[in-house]
Amino acid sequence: MSELTTLARPYAKAAFEFALEQDNLSSWTEMLEFLSLVVADPAMAELLDSPSVTREKSAQAMLSIAEGRLDSQASNFVSLLASNARLELLPEILSLYENYRANHEKTIEVELLSAVELTKQQLSDLNSTLETKLGRKVNINCQTDPTLMGGMIVRAGDLVIDASTRGKLNDLADSLGV
Repeated sequence: MSELTTLARPYAKAAFEFALEQDNLSSWTEMLEFLSLVVADPAMAELLDSPSVTREKSAQAMLSIAEGRLDSQASNFVSLLASNARLELLPEILSLYENYRANHEKTIEVELLSAVELTKQQLSDLNSTLETKLGRKVNINCQTDPTLMGGMIVRAGDLVIDASTRGKLNDLADSLGV
């Protein structure tokens, strides 16, 4: 995975810098999401892996599928990736691009697992607290998980806050050596 990240990073950075320069970040997100879905399709993955398919034909296949969904710069980007045999990097390019975008926009996606459904007021309060703590605009994706017994688990990037009853019981068991 780290090799894919290393290979994808210059393409993601170039796409981000170009989109930022053109004030077109959201359009590039949409185009990269679509292209990532295309290369993830099993039939397309098989085509791209085939030794009998040239790089030019790979680019043509991608561009014909994406016809009408890409601007000329994104089409050039696909052609560049194809000429360097890097089309399979599109999902990783998208991920890195989104990280660059989130850092630029000072936003972060937060995954919240809660034992019970939270009220709008609780979510609003939690959102405010996390924005203060993280220094970023927070987008909370909330899910319920009754196996937590109570409390919640918050994941924001590499930060994990386990405030669940299950987590506290596990910590207690660990400290008692059970």
